[in-house]
Formats: sequence, C-alpha cells, structure tokens
Amino acid sequence: MRKIKYKKGRKIQPSILEYTGIHRDTVTELQLFVYNQDDITEYHQIDVGAIEMQIDLNKVNWVNIHGLNDANIIQYIGTSFGADNFIIGDILNTTKRTKLEEYSDILFFNVKSLLPMEGSDNISVEQISFLLKDHVLLSFQEKRSDFFIHIRERIRTNSGIVRSKKADFLLYLLLDAIIENFYITLESEEDKVDNLINLIKINTKPETLEHLEKHRDNLNYLKRSIIPLRDSLYSIKTIKDDDVFNSIEQENYSFFSRLHQKCLELLEQIESDLSTLDSASNYFFSAQNHKMNEVMKTLTVVSMFFLPLTFIVGVYGMNFENFPELEWENGYFIIWGIMILIVIFMFTYFKVKKWF
Repeated sequence: MRKIKYKKGRKIQPSILEYTGIHRDTVTELQLFVYNQDDITEYHQIDVGAIEMQIDLNKVNWVNIHGLNDANIIQYIGTSFGADNFIIGDILNTTKRTKLEEYSDILFFNVKSLLPMEGSDNISVEQISFLLKDHVLLSFQEKRSDFFIHIRERIRTNSGIVRSKKADFLLYLLLDAIIENFYITLESEEDKVDNLINLIKINTKPETLEHLEKHRDNLNYLKRSIIPLRDSLYSIKTIKDDDVFNSIEQENYSFFSRLHQKCLELLEQIESDLSTLDSASNYFFSAQNHKMNEVMKTLTVVSMFFLPLTFIVGVYGMNFENFPELEWENGYFIIWGIMILIVIFMFTYFKVKKWF
C-alpha cells in the first residue's frame, strides 16, 4: 500500500502539475458516452481536442479518462470544464485523502478504490476522481480497470433507470461500485483472518503473528480510506440545503444517503473485525504461554524424578571409608530397588494429583 511520504525539493506549486502515482506506463485514453432515454452514442480513444465537439448538453455525457500520466491532457480536460489548477493537482496527486469540494457550478470528488491483490496479503489502491458539472460527468482513473463494466452495460442495454436519470445519478452508481470494492476487500480480509485463526489453534509460530499484524494494518487502512468517504457523503446533505450547487436533483439525494449508510456499515464491520484480531492475538499469546508452561511442567516433573535419585547416588559417591552398606552382600540391588520404588511412588503421586 502506498503511504504519504515527503520528498525533499518536490515541486508542489499549483502551477506545476505532476502525476504522483505508480502507473506511469499507462497511456492516457478517453472514452465518452453520450446518452438519454432514447438513444446512446459511444466514443472510444477520441482525441482530446475534439471532446468538446462531441459533448451534447441536451443529454448525459460521461467522459472516462484512463491513465493520468500525461498531465497536459488532464490539465486541458480539466480547464475545459472549469476546473482550476488546485483541482487538477488533486486529481494528479494520488497521495491526497478522499475529499469533496463544492463550487458554484462544479462538484469535485476524489476517492480511493481498494481491491485485494491476487496471491498476496497486500491491497491494491487506485485513486479515482470525479467532476460533475451540469449534464457532464468526468471520471479520472489511474489505469484501465473493470470497476464500471456493469454500469457501461446498463447504459448500453438501457437497463434500470440510469438512462432516464441525469449525470448525478451516474455519479451515484460509480461511487456505489467503488464502495462495493470495499465490501470485496473486507470480505477477502475476513476470509484470510478466519483461516489464520484456525491456523493459530494448531500452530503458534511467530510467522502467524506477523500475518495477523499485516491484516490488522490492512483493516486500519480500509478504515482510514472509508472515514473521509463517509464524511464527504455526509457533506452532500449540506449541498442540498445551501442552494449553491444544483446539478444534483432533489430526489437523488436519498441515493447518496444510502452510500453514507453503507460506509457506516463497513466501519462497524471493520471495528468488529479489529476486535476479532485482538482476540486472535490474545489467543496466540495465551497459546504460546500455555505451551511454554506445559514444557516447563514436563521438565519439572522429569527433574523431580531424578532429584532423589541424584541425592542417593551423591551420598554413595562420597569418599568415606566407613560405609556400612558397602559390606552388604546385596547392597547394590537393594539401592536399585529403593530408587525404583521412589520413582514408582512419585509417578503414582503425580498422576493422582494430575500434574501431568
């Protein structure tokens, strides 16, 4: 997972735009959907200079940009739709936290999309930004992905009410798809944690604890990603009341409230999973302590068997001339018998006391 790091001498002035993500080899491509309830036109890999001519303000226009490596293209598209350099800088700077900014005619929204990585305990992170203005929605993705395939199919096949709604409803669908990724990631983490908990019951090796801590970090990262999204979705309620931004229809605010509720559900589940991890960690240490106690008990019992025997051997190992037992004809066998009886007595006593 990427963390915010300070780079000495890094140019962060608003006049200098730079993509800070890791997908620097992704070619910037544009995709455009122009639709209403009656028809749809779809454009692929269109030239950035021709995008304004393809926009039809009498219909819904969804401009999807894959790849942020070409800052000039991103700046041109942003300024064409009224975004200033501060917004464009936030689109290109992938270390920014989720945020919502409201202007008189533009709604800017950027969010982190998280998905589990195949064959790894790491989480794949991608920043996705949105600009909503009138009948136009711009979405900026770091790379080509399949987050929104089902939404494109719904638009193409006129499934549901998406074609009868405006661009704000499309924004709701895209955000809902991103939140679904959080559910997928959380479910993957929960499955891995369940497997670890089952493993702890039979294996208390230190590597198991390392995996537990890794998933704790993942859940905390999920939490840090969802909290600002929750706050941003809650802020949409203020947009409804201030009468400044009017590109969201009144009846569609309830959809964003649903997203807010989903974020609350995710956070509650994450808190529950973190508690489960705490319990698993406590069980791990308890199991280790129990195992150590069992080892110490076994060693103590074994040493107790040999303690009286060592005493007897030590006594008869002293170099005194007057040892009456040395004159006994069967002294050797008598001492052996005594030692065997002592061991049998101690074994029986320990067994009755259930010390092993």
